[in-house]
Amino acid sequence: MLILTTFDEQRLIQLTRDGDYDAFNRLVIEHQDAVFGVVVRMVRNRATAEDITQDAFISAFRKMSSYRGGIFRAWLFRIAKNAALDHLRKMARRPETSIDEDIVYFSETVQDDSADPLADALNSELGRLIEHCLGGLSDDHRFAMVMVDVEGYQYDEAAESIGVSIGTVKSRLNRARARMRDCVQQEPELLPASMRL
Repeated sequence: MLILTTFDEQRLIQLTRDGDYDAFNRLVIEHQDAVFGVVVRMVRNRATAEDITQDAFISAFRKMSSYRGGIFRAWLFRIAKNAALDHLRKMARRPETSIDEDIVYFSETVQDDSADPLADALNSELGRLIEHCLGGLSDDHRFAMVMVDVEGYQYDEAAESIGVSIGTVKSRLNRARARMRDCVQQEPELLPASMRL
């Protein structure tokens, strides 16, 4: 993966503003995995997330003149988040049926090197439960949790991405964690013994 310094990134942003497609492609290469990771957790469908991510980058290219500094990746996340939320609102009005293999389960992202089929099955079920509980959160709470707990971004970057204060991110995250805890505790047999109440 290409890793840009802040100076390189700012230069590529300026070149993109000047119409340099190659510079923008380098920015896309640098940030596409992170943006896709957040979007796929929001919409929970790979094909849809790919489309939204692509649309978000096209939108970012068109809106590059509106970028006013700050964390560039957070600016991209905000565009992608808005696109994902638009999609979710549209689907709430007109649900679509999804193909099971396109659904992204949390268990698919957790690697376990054990050779124990029972443990693998329990981990898979736990992943599905976590994904179900994550899907039951409000969009605002889910996005905060995805940004900080799933993707590992700092509070300031999540706040800038969401367009709220750090305190609001912490508050949303606190509520999301409480709701997730309550949800997964409904099936305690799937939890590791250390996590059971």
